[in-house]
Amino acid sequence: MDDEQRSGPPDFEVDSLRREGLIDPPDGPGTTPHDGSGRVELSFSPSGREVRVPTGVSVFDAASWNGIAIDSTCGGHGTCKKCKVQVLSGDVPVHRLDARSFTGEQLEAGWRLACLAHASAALKVEVPPLTTRPKAATLGVGRQVILRPAIQKRYVELTEPTLSDQRTDLQRVTDAIDDLELTPDLHVLRRLPGVLRQSDYKLTAVVVDEALIDVEPGDTTQRRFAVAFDLGTTTVVATLIDTATGTPAAVASMLNKQQPFGGDVITRISATMLDPQALPRLRDLARETLVELTGNVLDEAGVAPEEVYEVALAGNATMTALVLGIDPEPLGVAPFVMSSATLPSLLASDLGLELHPRARAVVFPALGAYVGGDIVSGMLATGMDRDKRVRLFIDVGTNCEIVLSDGDTIVSTAAPAGPAFEGGAIRCGMRAADGAIEVVRIDQDIEGGVSLGVIGDVEPQGLCGSGLVDVVSELVRAGLLDGSGRFVSDERAKETAPFVADRLTAVGQERVFVLHRPEPGSPPEESVYLSQRDVRELQFAKGAIATGWTLLLEQLGLAAADVQQVLLAGSFGSYLSPAAAVRIGLVPKIPVLRIVSAGNVAGEGAKMSLLSIRERAGALALLEEVAYVELSDRTDFNDRFVDLLAFPG
Repeated sequence: MDDEQRSGPPDFEVDSLRREGLIDPPDGPGTTPHDGSGRVELSFSPSGREVRVPTGVSVFDAASWNGIAIDSTCGGHGTCKKCKVQVLSGDVPVHRLDARSFTGEQLEAGWRLACLAHASAALKVEVPPLTTRPKAATLGVGRQVILRPAIQKRYVELTEPTLSDQRTDLQRVTDAIDDLELTPDLHVLRRLPGVLRQSDYKLTAVVVDEALIDVEPGDTTQRRFAVAFDLGTTTVVATLIDTATGTPAAVASMLNKQQPFGGDVITRISATMLDPQALPRLRDLARETLVELTGNVLDEAGVAPEEVYEVALAGNATMTALVLGIDPEPLGVAPFVMSSATLPSLLASDLGLELHPRARAVVFPALGAYVGGDIVSGMLATGMDRDKRVRLFIDVGTNCEIVLSDGDTIVSTAAPAGPAFEGGAIRCGMRAADGAIEVVRIDQDIEGGVSLGVIGDVEPQGLCGSGLVDVVSELVRAGLLDGSGRFVSDERAKETAPFVADRLTAVGQERVFVLHRPEPGSPPEESVYLSQRDVRELQFAKGAIATGWTLLLEQLGLAAADVQQVLLAGSFGSYLSPAAAVRIGLVPKIPVLRIVSAGNVAGEGAKMSLLSIRERAGALALLEEVAYVELSDRTDFNDRFVDLLAFPG
């Protein structure tokens, strides 16, 4: 990727987007409008972690999404002035609040407030270690929680028993912690006599909620950890949380090991229906994924398994059922019924995890068969029930979950988008890995007419989901795809976009647009290209999603123009170009600065549940506050779907 592309869209692109109404005017000094497209690389020191984020994302958000702790108490709004970082290389303009926070020498040395430093080019950033223990943890999109975890540790020094004081060992502990109604586990009673006497009656009581799950010799109050899991169909993310400080200690991700059974929930459900051995195998693969990720984060942070006392898991209804060994067949056939919206009290061992023997497991509740715990977790993180604005939450994927709030009422639904966004059913499609084209620009001012952003800055090998949306959006903008999604004729192409008309050709009987040739003379079939069928696959996916949010808007008596914020969630949503999404009609036509790449909000909600028992209760409350709308039960769904297949004019 060249330097010009790294630095964001050229001026003609920004001007074009302003004319289309996709960019709001600047709102003051230090504000740099951007089109929400492109990716930049950030390198964080001293961790050495390198991440790729959409252009315009703040350094604070980029760090937060990737488990890098930056001190803050205001939630990234520029008011607490605690999120101080040093930009070692790269250019970040001085914001007016930076000038109030740093001396002239510090500004010259690159010091900035992370929440106001927006990445428009590659940056290397030094993150100072936290100098104070934060009282609150900033999580999700602009959400802040008071640190009040279910895990508590109480250090007590007890008197030894005598003939005149024959209280039981347990009574001595409970008398010393008289503000809690402690309920001991059998595990505690087995350990208590030995630990008390070996530690000279100085010990730490480990409490989860009000269950006394262990006693440990000496003072171990600063060592209490939990793990938050986002159990996705494709990708699983684990974050190790230090519940004493509310900060992430380590984060790791990997592909779900269930991939051999199919890339979406329907194929995995089908596998269990066809083969009696598939369910236990899928359960074991999900658990193997969680176990490997847990080992990774524990090793990175230098934490022992027995120091983890709680885990939280957010996943869709099918993934949750599979990891627990619950038959998912009723989820895959009408009328799409869950075994239960909520789950009983679980141990981490029920998920196959070998942590503390009595470590608890919190599994997020689900709203419906296709609006699961990951979406409830995402709603918790983004505060969908706390904001009076009209907000649209879209988790873009094979199964797309949609939530709409008008500030008083919240409705949700799910739309069958299909595998296009994961690169599935696309001729040159691939996952978002090295060699995948993720950004496409088409313009006569670019040499060759086409500029490609490739993951890993290597030879293009295929097209991932964000690249697919980008190229279709650019072809629509260039006039090479008409409103119906059909490639224009060769004659029309030469008139409309002569600088790339020669890229419009055919593979067999199918018209294609060539994005990259390995060699100048390589035939189209040996190149990376977009086919007419690929365009149709994307149209079906975006048509289903657009139908979903359109019907929800109508249910609340709203129009697309009423939407004040769109939150694009999930791994794919985080890297999707907002400008491209608007152009193809995937989201309502609103200025792109109102479209937020929300990051891994399912994982953020899981972290929040571990850091605050109040937020955990809030997740359960959402079950009563959110109404689920079943699209397959709507008689007008098919007609609306057909109407919304076309690209907006």
